[in-house]
Amino acid sequence: MKPARFSYEKPRTLDEALASLAARRDGAKIIAGGQSLAPMLNMRLAQPGHLIDINGLAGLDEIRMEDQRLVVGALVSHANLARNDYARRVCPLLAHAAATIGHYVIRERGTIGGSLAHADPAAQLPLVAIALDAEMELVSTRRRRTIAARDFVLSIFTTAIEPDELLVAAQFPKAHPHETWGFRLLARRAGDFAIVAIAVVVSLNPDRRVARLSLAAGGIGPVPVRLDAAGQGAIGASIDERNWMPALADAAAADPDIEDAEGIPAVYRRDLVRALVHDALVDAVERLR
Repeated sequence: MKPARFSYEKPRTLDEALASLAARRDGAKIIAGGQSLAPMLNMRLAQPGHLIDINGLAGLDEIRMEDQRLVVGALVSHANLARNDYARRVCPLLAHAAATIGHYVIRERGTIGGSLAHADPAAQLPLVAIALDAEMELVSTRRRRTIAARDFVLSIFTTAIEPDELLVAAQFPKAHPHETWGFRLLARRAGDFAIVAIAVVVSLNPDRRVARLSLAAGGIGPVPVRLDAAGQGAIGASIDERNWMPALADAAAADPDIEDAEGIPAVYRRDLVRALVHDALVDAVERLR
């Protein structure tokens, strides 16, 4: 199929892009890498009357630190994020997850802003954003606001972005010195979206016991979710022992948010959650060795 007819512009400045969004609102779509939008246009799942190409807008392709947070511009590609030495040092879980997205061409062209705004429930970056308590920077001609990742992703392919707003950056907290992490996913084929993906962040006390555990799952429902109740069971556990990990994995697999999907029954997803949570925890421990 071919896309429905649309008009196109490539604004030179952020102000021009925001003015166009404000004027057209529901009739316009933002395009950057196009790895999600272009297929939807071709299949006519999306039929905007106007496309606003934000490639080249100054400042949106930068990675920088602000107040102990890693700020990643919306136009940063998955590949640049994955290989950026600063991002790998300051927020290693994020950089690692970016390296697992799709195939080479998708990582080179796809952008972090596009992935977050598209809000596919099985995508890696919305999952990691929720696991890390990231925040999204949204701007319009009316205001600039910051919104927590957990409040940003509302449902499948649905976010809190207003029709006249543009996602310009995502802010991720700098990894704590006494922190480790694990990330696991299972897909049908390399490069496919995950059937289930798990991200875990473990903060330790000086005695190497768990002070805080953030556990999030993607692919189990319409949005990535935090499995905080399961994570609470690990508080106080010694990171040098592994006897607590199976119980935590069982608790995560019992979460009521795990849903059936076409061809993927909930019972299978629960088994995957159990296995992937355990493996992600083992990964987190191994990174401390």
